[in-house]
Amino acid sequence: MQKTLVVALSVLCLTAPAWTTKKKTEVDAKRFQEKLTKDEQVLHVLDRLTYGPRPGDLEAVKKLGIKKWIDQQLHPDGIKENSELAARLAPLETLRISQGDVQANYPTPQMIRQVAQGRMPLPEDPVARMAVERQVRRLKVKKDDKDSADPVQPATPLNKLLTEEQIKTLRNGTADQKKEILASIPADKQDDIVISMPQGLRGQLMAAAPEPLRRKFMLANAPQQVIDFDLTEGKLYRAILSNRQLQEQLVDFWYNHFNVFLDKGNDRYLVPTYEREAIRPHVLGHFRDLLESTATAPAMLFYLDNWQSVAPEIARRQNKGKQGRGLNENYGRELLELHTLGVDGGYTQKDVTEVARCFTGWTIKNPQAGSTYTYNDRVHDKGEKIVLGVKIPAGGGREDGEKVLDILARHPSTARFISKKLAQRFVADEPPQELLDRMVKTFTDTNGDIRAVISTMLNSKEFLSQGAYQSKIKTPFEMIVSAVRATGANVDYAFPLANRIAQLGQPLYRKLEPTGYSNTNAEWINSASLLARMNFALDLTQNKVQGSKVDQTRFKDDPVHTARLMLFTNPTAPTREAIERALAEQKSKNVAPSPALVAGLVLGSPDFQRR
Repeated sequence: MQKTLVVALSVLCLTAPAWTTKKKTEVDAKRFQEKLTKDEQVLHVLDRLTYGPRPGDLEAVKKLGIKKWIDQQLHPDGIKENSELAARLAPLETLRISQGDVQANYPTPQMIRQVAQGRMPLPEDPVARMAVERQVRRLKVKKDDKDSADPVQPATPLNKLLTEEQIKTLRNGTADQKKEILASIPADKQDDIVISMPQGLRGQLMAAAPEPLRRKFMLANAPQQVIDFDLTEGKLYRAILSNRQLQEQLVDFWYNHFNVFLDKGNDRYLVPTYEREAIRPHVLGHFRDLLESTATAPAMLFYLDNWQSVAPEIARRQNKGKQGRGLNENYGRELLELHTLGVDGGYTQKDVTEVARCFTGWTIKNPQAGSTYTYNDRVHDKGEKIVLGVKIPAGGGREDGEKVLDILARHPSTARFISKKLAQRFVADEPPQELLDRMVKTFTDTNGDIRAVISTMLNSKEFLSQGAYQSKIKTPFEMIVSAVRATGANVDYAFPLANRIAQLGQPLYRKLEPTGYSNTNAEWINSASLLARMNFALDLTQNKVQGSKVDQTRFKDDPVHTARLMLFTNPTAPTREAIERALAEQKSKNVAPSPALVAGLVLGSPDFQRR
């Protein structure tokens, strides 16, 4: 069977040229003047402004009307949120609590060392306390050069809490049998059972455990991983379930624009607050507010090292000829190149240095615990600066950085750069200049009102044109979420989906470079990626993805019928032919193709990869 599936995949891979690129004649200016049909318009707005249509979405948009639906999405506070989403997000504690509480409950290695030294108390949560005790013990054992094999023993052995038959089933039973036992554990016994379990067994049972118990397993094995778990699960559940789909698209867009790498030191603890407080509230507000919220965010200050930047003369005095802190230009450079003006925005290296001088003193208070923004006037460069030809007088303080943000937010290059990035995300890789000109004018006239700029874009003829229609290729994140939405899959454990997204080349919150993940097709087009997407599609529809379950009874033997269920429109001729060849290959091997296989081939097809 597996060999036959590989053949089917290979047949579909041969159709790659059908979606990897479009001829230039199909994306020239004339195509942006050609209107879409009414049905195409509905599918297009759902493809672009959501993470893919779900069953029933097309009918809902048709009933409401495209313009009204777009206006609703532009005002997400007026949309009633999905109650299932609230239930999925409720256990994800680190998405809600303060940075200080995150660090206290999910301690850093530095904090664990402080516990080992007696300078900090153990966590109150018994499972977290056990995990920290073990790490503390290992630190002491390593120092004493003794055997470090799991020295902290549970107060009650596992065989005193569960029967031998239950333990055997948890180790070797079916997934359903494991789920049944884990679901039956009373809440007041969960902590003792988690603590008494070997680490390896907890890892094996992660997918079978109900959400509260799963979090305890993860907390016991590696407290810091809970933060990553919450971030990725929260992002996936919002993308899959939220009724405020455009808002979620924009949170993703702006996080990439102001990218922070999760795995850089303390940023693991700072990113949840960064996305919640610096990005999410401002995605449809004024760009100037978004610019300042990211500039003062501890996650950004830490990621681009501005928290350590000091005036050159201060550095010389503090360092006394030794290597130490000095003027750091990382944030100044990325602020100009990636956040505002763009690489061709008209700035020079001198401007980078001057901007860096303006932001000296913008730092982090208590970076090892709590990590809030603060301004330290003692390390600020008090000299005169000239940024993009604008003189900033000597003797200033925090306001020097504020003036830079004002200059950049009003700069014509910023209006052009931001407008083009938005258009590349929602319209086409090479958006028409006429559309960009109108978006730039709106940006300038409204002092950077993001909602107004996006409204100009979405209500344009170019957005609802043949030139934009299906011209974008889904990123791995978009592909996997749209597949879940298209199939109506029930997801009660989203982390395995995040692992598949990472395998496709887009690990969430882990773009090392400040650029963030690309909006354009070129980064996501290669034959290896196409094959991996197809493998995921087949696994999803055949219920081989942990934590996700598809109702296979929805699929029919008729490939065209099933294709319409997944694509919400008729499949193209190349996709029909490719699926028919793959099914014929199956039959030649005396294997009867299942409806679930047909659905997987549709999700892996070139048609489904477009948005």
